[in-house]
Amino acid sequence: MSNAKTYAGSCHCKQVRFEVTTEIDGASACNCSICSRVGWLMKSVPPGDFKLLSGDTAQTNYQFGGKSMHHLFCTTCGIHAFGKYAHGGEEKIVVNLRCLEDLDVDALKVQTFDGKSY
Repeated sequence: MSNAKTYAGSCHCKQVRFEVTTEIDGASACNCSICSRVGWLMKSVPPGDFKLLSGDTAQTNYQFGGKSMHHLFCTTCGIHAFGKYAHGGEEKIVVNLRCLEDLDVDALKVQTFDGKSY
């Protein structure tokens, strides 16, 4: 990751705060029933590139369908700042790019992920 940068992120009320170090050259939008309703723009990163600073106990976990994704959200403000999943035995953190400070999400190229089919 030659252009990796550390971004600060949070939910709306700031109870959930985190840092993620990654190169953001685009975003993904999932068309599943929850992601499309919530408005996620996401980027998956390895757990080592993500650091939860506060709010572990300020979140709740919602799972549906195949229960492969942990949709975490703040119990106070309801914002989905990040989630967790495993694919092919590999753990990932999925960050909602809309929750990062100093990132122009409107400038990102967005690819659609077909989550409805999973």
